[in-house]
Amino acid sequence: MSTTKPSVLFVCVHNAGRSQMAAGYLRHIAGDQIEVRSAGSIPAEQINPVAVEAMREEGIDITSETPKILTTEAVQDSDVVITMGCGDACPFFPGKRYDDWKLDDPAGQDIEAVRPIRDEIAERVRGLVAELTGRSAE
Repeated sequence: MSTTKPSVLFVCVHNAGRSQMAAGYLRHIAGDQIEVRSAGSIPAEQINPVAVEAMREEGIDITSETPKILTTEAVQDSDVVITMGCGDACPFFPGKRYDDWKLDDPAGQDIEAVRPIRDEIAERVRGLVAELTGRSAE
């Protein structure tokens, strides 16, 4: 592990659900050990309120976040790029690690449908934290 802090970029189409929940979990679990970014290829006007509610149930507040446009710079500045259904919109740079997390889209879903998506994201983020920091993420 290098002496610099690793950085992770979560990308989904609207940057309103999956990527925001993943970023919220990563900030919550890793604290300041990992730099966290999220973006979307076609950002929504606001974060999905059901995603906000699902995260609130976990004690994580993502209400202050706003959907952001995916930029080349965000990808260049990240060590790990996690895509979640953004297709080919994400620029590719050699030397970057890319992972594609196949997750259902919470857009238009009720809380009962979003909870399993949230829980799968949490599990994946815990594994990512353990991998990047060398410590368990409980």
